[in-house]
Amino acid sequence: MTDYFEVHERDSAARIGELRLAESVTTPALVDDVDADTPGAVHRVLDDAGSRWAGDPDPPEGDDGAVTVLPHRGMPAGTPDEVAEAFAGDTPDVDFPSAAVVAPETAADHPADVTVLSGAPGYAGHAAAFVEAVTTVREATPADTALYLPGVATPRNVATLVYAGADLVDPHRAVVRGREGRYLTTDEAHFLEDLDELPCACPACRVPREEFDRAACAEHNVNALAAELRRVRRRVRDGRLRDYVEGQARQANWLTATMRRLDQEYGYLEQRTPLIRRAELSAATEDSLRRVEIQRFAERVTERYVPRFDDRPLVLVPCSARKPYSDSQSHEQFHDAVKWRAHMVSMTSPIGVVPQELELTYPAQHYDSVVTGRWTATEIEFVANVLERYLAGTDYPEVIAHVPGEGYRDICERVEAALDREFTYTVGDHPTTADSLAELAGELAGWDRYQKREREHNTVRAVADYQFGAGAGDELFGDIATPGRYPQLRVEDADGEQLAALAQQYGVLSLTLAGARRWLDSDVPTKTVDIDPFVPHGSVLAPGVTDASDDIRVGDDVVIRGDAAFGVGRAQMSGPEMRSSSRGIAVQTRHVEER
Repeated sequence: MTDYFEVHERDSAARIGELRLAESVTTPALVDDVDADTPGAVHRVLDDAGSRWAGDPDPPEGDDGAVTVLPHRGMPAGTPDEVAEAFAGDTPDVDFPSAAVVAPETAADHPADVTVLSGAPGYAGHAAAFVEAVTTVREATPADTALYLPGVATPRNVATLVYAGADLVDPHRAVVRGREGRYLTTDEAHFLEDLDELPCACPACRVPREEFDRAACAEHNVNALAAELRRVRRRVRDGRLRDYVEGQARQANWLTATMRRLDQEYGYLEQRTPLIRRAELSAATEDSLRRVEIQRFAERVTERYVPRFDDRPLVLVPCSARKPYSDSQSHEQFHDAVKWRAHMVSMTSPIGVVPQELELTYPAQHYDSVVTGRWTATEIEFVANVLERYLAGTDYPEVIAHVPGEGYRDICERVEAALDREFTYTVGDHPTTADSLAELAGELAGWDRYQKREREHNTVRAVADYQFGAGAGDELFGDIATPGRYPQLRVEDADGEQLAALAQQYGVLSLTLAGARRWLDSDVPTKTVDIDPFVPHGSVLAPGVTDASDDIRVGDDVVIRGDAAFGVGRAQMSGPEMRSSSRGIAVQTRHVEER
C-alpha cells in the first residue's frame, strides 16, 4: 500500500490519479528531475538518489515536495534473472514519497509510491515484451502505486502507454528526438529540414521557419507531448480513451500491435473495465469487436441469460441507429407486427445479439457503429458465433429471421448449417415494407399475446441473470411485482417491500437493503465487501475494507458487511483493488443500516 498516490477515475487500465505532494500532480503526468532544465509543461518532481554501483550510500533524504527515486541497481531489459538477483539491493524503508526501480520479475519485492520500469525503452521496441512487462508490473504492485515508464513517451505513443497502464512519463525521448532534428506530432516524426512550414502553433513554433532550430524543435516536442497528455486525461475522464486509441494506433505498426496484444490480455483489461458507464461506445473499426465491453456482453448473454420466452417463436430483427431499439421507428413497426406473440432478439455488430429484455443494459443502448451497408467477414463471423452459442441451448419452436439479405442473411444461413436448424425468412425487399411486415404478422397467426406482467417480470429476471450470475433471476426475483411503467420499474416482493429498481440509464438493477439480504441468503454467489466496525456515510473508503470478492468490477452492486453496519452500494473499484489500496473510494453506498 502507498501513502502518496490515489486513483480517482478509471477507464480500463488507464486512470486519473493524484500524486499527493506538497503541490499536487494530476496523473497521467509528464515528470522530470527537480533540477532538470527541460523545456515545456513538465512537473519537476523527481529526485534521483543515485544508483548503488559506487557502494551502499547513506539512506537518502527526502520530503513531500518530490518523489525520491531510491538507490537501485538499474538493469537493462533482457538481463538474465540470475544476474539481476545477484546484483539486487534492498529498497530502503522511508517515510517520504518514493519510487523503486524494478524489473517485471522484482516488482512485488520493492513497495513504493511509484514503480519505475527499468529498461522501459528496450521493452517499448517490441509489442509483446512491452505488454508483458507492463501487465506483470501492474498486477504485482498495489493498485494505488503509480507506474512510471521512463524514456519512451512521444506525442504519437503516449495515449497507448496510458491505455496500457502508465501513470507517469518523462520528456526525455521527445527532447532527444528534437535535438536530432525530428519534429514530432501525434501522427508522424518529420525531419526538420523537410518542413517548409511548422504545423503547430505552440510557443516554440511561433517564430519564422528560418529561426526554428533544433533547440526549438526539442521544446516543441515537449509541448506536443504535454498537449497530448491533456487530451488523454480528458478521454479517460470521459470513459472514451479506447475510442481514441483505436484511431491513434493506426499511426504506427507498433501501436497497432500493442493494442492488439493488450486485447489478448483479456483478464488484465476485464478486471479494470467498468461494468457500466455513461459514455457512448464508438465502434469504428474491427478492433472494436475485441473490446472488453463487447466480449463481456456476448459472454453473459450466451452463458448467463435464460430465454424465458422460448416456448414461443423467436423473431430475429436488425438493430437500429436509435437506442434503445424500441424507441426507433423500425422497431415500433416490428412490434406492431409481432404484437408480443413472439420473442424478439436484435442482431447487431459489434454487440452480437441483444434479447429485447436487455436492450437497456450497457452497452446495448450506449454504442454507435459505422454503417456502410456491407458487413465485413470478421463481423459476420463474430455475430454468427454469438447467435449460434445463443441458440444452442434454446427450445424455440420456430426461428423467424426478419432481416435484410446483406450480411444478416449470411449470418443466419451459417447458423442454420451449424445447428442443422431451419429458419423461416419473412423479408422481401426491406424489413419495414408493408409486404414484409404482413408476412411476419402472418407467420405468427395463431399465437396468443403474452401479458405485460410476464414481459416486465421476465425483463427483471433477465437483467438479474446478466448482472448477478446464472440463475439469479429465478432465485432472487421468482415471486415479484413490478409497479411502474417500463422502463421505470420498481421491483417488490409479495408483501410489497421494494427489492430493487431498474436503473434506466444503465439497464441494471439497483438493490435495496431487502434485495441485498435476499441476495446474501440465496445460493447465487454474492459480491461482498467486508469492512471494519464502523457505519459508513456516503461511501466506504479503501482503508476501511478488510476483504472483497475477486469478481467485483467498477459499477457492480455489492453487499457491504461489517460488525457495525450492513448496506448495499455500487463499487467504485474492483475487488482486488479494494483489497490492495490504501486510498480512494471503494464503494458508493446507497442504503446502510446500523447493526
